[in-house]
Amino acid sequence: MEQHIQDTELKGKIALVTGGTKGIGKAIANKLAQAGAQVIITARNSPAEINSGHHFIAADLSKAEDVSRVAKEVADQFGGVDILINNMGANTFPGGGFATLSDEDWDQALQINLLSSVRLDRALLPEMLKKKRGVIIHISSTSGQFPIWESTMAYSAAKAALNAYSKSLATEVSSQGLRVITVSPGLNKTEAMTTFLEDLAKKAGITLEEMTNNLFARVGGVPIGRMADPEETAELVRFLVSPKASYITGANYAIDGGNFPIV
Repeated sequence: MEQHIQDTELKGKIALVTGGTKGIGKAIANKLAQAGAQVIITARNSPAEINSGHHFIAADLSKAEDVSRVAKEVADQFGGVDILINNMGANTFPGGGFATLSDEDWDQALQINLLSSVRLDRALLPEMLKKKRGVIIHISSTSGQFPIWESTMAYSAAKAALNAYSKSLATEVSSQGLRVITVSPGLNKTEAMTTFLEDLAKKAGITLEEMTNNLFARVGGVPIGRMADPEETAELVRFLVSPKASYITGANYAIDGGNFPIV
């Protein structure tokens, strides 16, 4: 009986997951669908395989015009959303420190990791406020509080800005029935992480295993001893959007296997 209740807890809810075709975003989309939500996903390119129950919209949300187009399609076909998961993000910028990063790199880091969420929130929030209910989750990163200068400088700065924005938005709208929460994953075993490590390993002339061990050492170790499975991060998100988390807003949850070096 308990499992049946969990599987229908989000029935009737409309959820939008950006970057929902791979990695953490894909895991979140599937988890919300399993709980009964109608799920909309966005990504720049249509995946080879997609959950038949998801509604897919091709869009590059680093572009303002694509954000407007997604918001219009969501409004026209679904009347808005109850749950917004701003998962889109990427660390595809040159490593090596400040001298390697151009103005274009900095602009793209902010467009992808901050402004895409700001614009989508701004487009969808008015309807959520009219209904006086809804949950917005910004998927950030522990890199936003623990930057690694040689590989995540621009990405970390953008995620730090996302953290501050998310807290500010929560303070503004929580009294009006909306909850805004930040989730900061640590190391997740995704395709993007594998590509990131492979690129670093190639540049350093070492194996992928050696680079992975170097990364674990660079971040101070992971007490659990492994990267997270995206499903584990998705499970936290699924809880936070549920009625069980009704008093949670304005918080930033690190899910990092014990890595984060503060109390």
